[in-house]
Amino acid sequence: MKYYLLLILSFASIVSSVSAQDGNTTVPSATVKSIDGKSFDTADFNNDGKPMIINFWATWCAPCKKELNNIAEVYDDWVEETGVKLVAISIDDARSQSRVLPYVNGSSWEYEVYIDENQDFKRAMGVNNVPHTFLVDGSGNIVYSHNNYAPGDEDELFEKIIGLLN
Repeated sequence: MKYYLLLILSFASIVSSVSAQDGNTTVPSATVKSIDGKSFDTADFNNDGKPMIINFWATWCAPCKKELNNIAEVYDDWVEETGVKLVAISIDDARSQSRVLPYVNGSSWEYEVYIDENQDFKRAMGVNNVPHTFLVDGSGNIVYSHNNYAPGDEDELFEKIIGLLN
């Protein structure tokens, strides 16, 4: 009996691994809070069949802020051209959470911003460090993932978004 249980678990692990490599994973369910304190289930993120970017960041992370600020400069054009939506997930903990809202307001971001208080969503998405950006297609499949940031990475991200539309 133990042999069959072990065999089934091994098979499930292999199928899960292959699925993730194919980019056929979807956004997992976890509870995050909006910047006005309302709970939200991440499995409910959607963009009406259009691409969506999920970006993990923190107020103490300079590359994170640089990436999101650089995208903000072209975000209106991206939305107009592709219909993409960016969801910014702050992983700030209790010590730095109070800095999220002032930073977002000061940056004039037009993104949906949430706080992953317990970092459950971060763990569910396999994020080890920030910034970490995911691209989700219109069907809800995670099709691209990028860790860290260097100037110009936003151009590669935009090309991936355009690729989803063709």
